[in-house]
Amino acid sequence: MRRVWGIIILLGFLIAVSACSQEEDATADGESTITYAYWDKNQEDMLKGIVQEFNQEYPNIHVKLELTPYDQYFTKLDAAATGGGLPDVFWMNGPNFVKYASNDMLEPINEYIEEDNLDLSPYPEGLLGLYQYEKTTYALPKDYDTVGLWYNKELFDKAGVSYPDETWKWEDLVDASQKLTNPDKDIYGVAAYIQDAQASYFNTILANNGYVISEDKKESGFDDPNTIEGLQKYHDLIHKHEVSPTHAQMETTEAASMFESGKVAMLFQASYMIPQFKANEYTNENVDVALLPEMKKRANVIHGLGNVIAKNSANKAAAWEFVKFLSSEKAATMQAESGIIPAYEGTQDAWLKSTPNFNLQAFLDMAEVAEPYPVSKDTDKWSSIIQDNLAKAWSGQMTVEEASEVIDKEMEKVLEEE
Repeated sequence: MRRVWGIIILLGFLIAVSACSQEEDATADGESTITYAYWDKNQEDMLKGIVQEFNQEYPNIHVKLELTPYDQYFTKLDAAATGGGLPDVFWMNGPNFVKYASNDMLEPINEYIEEDNLDLSPYPEGLLGLYQYEKTTYALPKDYDTVGLWYNKELFDKAGVSYPDETWKWEDLVDASQKLTNPDKDIYGVAAYIQDAQASYFNTILANNGYVISEDKKESGFDDPNTIEGLQKYHDLIHKHEVSPTHAQMETTEAASMFESGKVAMLFQASYMIPQFKANEYTNENVDVALLPEMKKRANVIHGLGNVIAKNSANKAAAWEFVKFLSSEKAATMQAESGIIPAYEGTQDAWLKSTPNFNLQAFLDMAEVAEPYPVSKDTDKWSSIIQDNLAKAWSGQMTVEEASEVIDKEMEKVLEEE
């Protein structure tokens, strides 16, 4: 009798295993719903189009899009992670990746890549490496961004100033800004904002031979004279040359909004703003983009997003098929046509042709002099330290040197604890 019961139990176990296996296999081929979280409303229509194309191949996998503005995005994700309710697939960036990977919130995808024999050669190695933690891959690259100097052709023409080009040095930017600034009409030559570090002061630090964080992620760069000088030159646009709106003004009205309304003639801004400037009738007709001016060298920050799968996703097979499609040549081409630089090599031509009235080649050229976005395990902690203290310097409460000294000390404390 015991033998009979043993056989029955064994058969029951095998049936259960088989059922679970079928259920997992059916996730990608059967009816299932997955959630996809992102933060850029400018890309919403393009993402809807990608989902429609995905459903041509996988009609039984339903994708629910979840838009959350960037300033709320990671707060919402952190709360969802704590409660075990992360979206199945979601956008990830460099500053937050290590935190999520090291806390076992993301699904490793090495085995998926190997099983599908997925060719990774079309993706830039730097972007693949950005989403690797302890030699494990967690994301496929979606896109990348570099930074250029956007300028208003109408304002330049009215002031009789030549457009920016590859010969421009920092002094040329200052000189042109002085000629373009018209206090009587509340028009400024440039906007020296700091709200978006990637698009603003990170670039003057790098171009002045400074650095934000050391390559080994152990030291702050804010005690380096080149870093401090790079910040000072950017700060001087407001407080010395008076060719930029004040920090208070740009806290009330975003620098990009001022640029879109013709109140600012030049703006450091990343390629991710192309869809917004393209959609705005005024900027679509009146602005263009050039290389950033050279300081001690020409340099800028490069960063790219990755699509990741939640470790606790109940639909991992379906999620993987979607992630794989999101990083495919087809999806990359659709991104390119919408104005986003795709990570998939060979599809940038479509991106260049997507907006012929903008000199998008400038962003590809800036990629050749780009340096990785500065990150560590607790990027958010020291990023807040930088932002809080630079805001005090930009509003005149302390000098750039004083702010840099505080940042350096506080940032190194954070790095020591990592």
